[in-house]
Amino acid sequence: MSAADQSTAAPAQRKPATNRRISTRFLRSELRIILGRRRNQAGLAVLAVVPVIIGVAVKSSAPSDSGGGPDFFASITSNGLFVALAALTIELPLFLPLAVAAIAGDSIAGEANLGTLRYLLTVPVGRTRLLAIKFLAISLFSVLIVLLVAAVGAGCGLLLFGGGKMTLLSGSQVSMAHGVIRVLLTVGYLAIGLSALGAIGLFVSTLTEQPIAAMIAVVIVDVAMFIADSLPQLDWLHPWLLTHWWNSFGDFFRVPIAWSNPLRGVATAVGYGVVFGLAAWARLGTKDITS
Repeated sequence: MSAADQSTAAPAQRKPATNRRISTRFLRSELRIILGRRRNQAGLAVLAVVPVIIGVAVKSSAPSDSGGGPDFFASITSNGLFVALAALTIELPLFLPLAVAAIAGDSIAGEANLGTLRYLLTVPVGRTRLLAIKFLAISLFSVLIVLLVAAVGAGCGLLLFGGGKMTLLSGSQVSMAHGVIRVLLTVGYLAIGLSALGAIGLFVSTLTEQPIAAMIAVVIVDVAMFIADSLPQLDWLHPWLLTHWWNSFGDFFRVPIAWSNPLRGVATAVGYGVVFGLAAWARLGTKDITS
């Protein structure tokens, strides 16, 4: 082949690389699988029913104490947006973490259990990209479930109790628009915390081929952190617990917003996400994939 032929052939060989672009097909496929499963749809329905029950119960009787976290129940009748916040307070200790645990526990262990993990890694996907897509899907699911509870709660609350100015925990009043912004801040904040829990689940999922076992382990970790956080004898440990900062979303409903605890909560969640994300990467990177 002449030099001229080689010079014309070289660009043709490099052409596929220049046209390469980032594809979201794997992520979209993962989200379709998550949202298409009947058990996950049933779980979403349960999460959505809770704020409706709260709204109807408060409408038909006097509100009672929430039993932990910011007390939004007493303010429900003054503004329907508080139904969303009360529902998040109720579902935060168990229901929302359980939903995340089910998805995170199934992320790697489910593929191994079905015998599709080795197939995914030979497509090729690559172990790092596989973990990144799985974690991104878990994070998007975390946003979805928190937003679902908040949206259903706000819709139900506004229908039953109306809107108007929002009286915050500090006693100040803000407009309805500012109230919605603070609810959205809460959604983002809690989604970050649940995503960190998802990182723990992703790591646990690399340790087993039984997704149910991984899910149970994540739920146990979540409950154990809540129990440890309730023991005053372990107050030295509380700032290091992921769940310790979750109820700090109540600080968004003060004037001015008390950013200190939410920012520490975000930093703690990021720390958990990085540590357990790297642990999952190290585990999967050295794991002998046989299924």
